[in-house]
Amino acid sequence: MVSNGYDWAIDFKEIYQDALKEYLRGSRELVTLFPAKATSFLASIGCSQREVFDFVEDFARDGEPEFEIVLLVTAVRRDFFIVAQGAKIVSGPIDMGSLPPKSQQLEGIRWLPRIIAKAKAKLRGEMPPELMYLCGGDRPFLRDHGIDAAEFLRRVWAAGDDTQKVVDFVKLSQSQLNKR
Repeated sequence: MVSNGYDWAIDFKEIYQDALKEYLRGSRELVTLFPAKATSFLASIGCSQREVFDFVEDFARDGEPEFEIVLLVTAVRRDFFIVAQGAKIVSGPIDMGSLPPKSQQLEGIRWLPRIIAKAKAKLRGEMPPELMYLCGGDRPFLRDHGIDAAEFLRRVWAAGDDTQKVVDFVKLSQSQLNKR
């Protein structure tokens, strides 16, 4: 499998589906779920085995996130990896202790500081194995605010260090959701 602009998503889907089949058969070992060729491909798009495993596991257990959402989130990470990082891993995983607590608020919005930190780590490829962007805590936050997971990543990327832009986006999304 070669990652290029035309067929990378097809290759990614095949890897995801194969991993899901193996997971449903009872396999939980990364080496079984992701053979060397798949691991190499994932690295070429800035994705780790663990990230795909977490998506597969949550889907098998909870029925979400759906593959299409996983693909969109992975596409944003891939774009950041190629455009902002020159297709090179820049640093290692963040320290879990550096994450804002789940209960922390930003402008009265619980979970927002945490999901912003997680989105930045996701974009940079700095997710430690015990952390997942779009986990069971992130999904309700995004759903409750009417925000698409991939769009949130793009907004965090575009905002750079200006957290207020992300806050304003979340507030606007919530406002629009409330008008429906």
